[in-house]
Amino acid sequence: MNFPVSGGQGGQAGNRKAGTALKFVLILGAVSFFADFTYEGSRSITGPFLQTLGASGAIVGSVAGLGELLGYGLRIFSGRISERTQAFWPITFFGYIVTMASVPLLAVAGNWQTAALLILLERTGKAIRNPPRDVMLSHAAGEMGFGWGFGVHEALDQSGALVGPLVVALILAHRGHYRPAFAALAVPAVITVLLLSIARMLYPRPEDLAVRKQTLEASGLPRVFWIYLAAAACVAVGFADFQLIAFHFQQAAVMSATWIPVFYAVAMGVSGAGSLVFGRLFDRYGISVLIPLTLISTLFAPLVFLGGFRLALAGAAIWGLGMGVHASIIPAAVATMVPAERRPSAYGLFTAAYGIFWFAGSAIMGILYDHSVPVVILFCVLAELAAIPLLARASRLMKAS
Repeated sequence: MNFPVSGGQGGQAGNRKAGTALKFVLILGAVSFFADFTYEGSRSITGPFLQTLGASGAIVGSVAGLGELLGYGLRIFSGRISERTQAFWPITFFGYIVTMASVPLLAVAGNWQTAALLILLERTGKAIRNPPRDVMLSHAAGEMGFGWGFGVHEALDQSGALVGPLVVALILAHRGHYRPAFAALAVPAVITVLLLSIARMLYPRPEDLAVRKQTLEASGLPRVFWIYLAAAACVAVGFADFQLIAFHFQQAAVMSATWIPVFYAVAMGVSGAGSLVFGRLFDRYGISVLIPLTLISTLFAPLVFLGGFRLALAGAAIWGLGMGVHASIIPAAVATMVPAERRPSAYGLFTAAYGIFWFAGSAIMGILYDHSVPVVILFCVLAELAAIPLLARASRLMKAS
């Protein structure tokens, strides 16, 4: 005779699984907090730091763009490798170690070429770790709601991105130059690796957290994936890297060097809050929530490149909102579009294309900046607006399916 499981027992089991999934998201969120503390603290000053070493606006824009190209483009390889080997934890570990070692070494960089190489290594480490990490997160996030799960993780991630630049700003105010700030970031870098080790011991098989095992065999990726990718590419082309924005702040004397990381911290704070709000909205309304967000984010360019102190602060906040929400919704949306078996390569492919277009846009903006700031603004706005009809189309396809 088969005895049915009572609703209470099933509910308790489901609640325990959801609680375990939340704990996994939170511990990886803690890892990301200290990781972002490290490399976002660094990124808040690398633009001005390169300038002090003799780099031009074109060089800063190109380094920033090439960094994003590596940081996103190489994910197609790490995604495929992790899909074939299922070695999610080892690949994630290796990527974090590369990043955490690169940042403090900026303290001893003697020229802009060496500094640029370390900046590119930091982005390479991010490329290696993100696809396998996002796959592990997707298993847990499915239990919570993909938007909320990735939103909670992104909020913790961006909290570190807020604290790091503020600590850097305090060090700059006290010491007056960049090298001590880079050296101090070795502390959160070590904490990152320690927390990651704990997460690996506590959750050796994150795939067991998934709501269900998916056995769907997919020979290709769905049409909506490609349309969404085209929309994200438009956003990437028109989204200036903060290194170029920070370069402009110093070049145009909008504020003192100490204030630049504070502006970046504000952007990251808005980014984290926005990822929570829009993560919930994504679970309810789908990717259509990106349409009004993209319209709002077009305002960042005129505000940061033409505004004085207060308008530039508003522009930095809008920039952070767009940055954080896209960062949290991209993995959440892809997880709803493709089966679990295809997520590593889908994440890798999607973010690789995203990085290629970010590199192209950043390089173009860096070149344009040396000739005409208004043309940079026009380029940003038009690229962002081009994404809206594609997002609308992707939203209709998702609702239809």
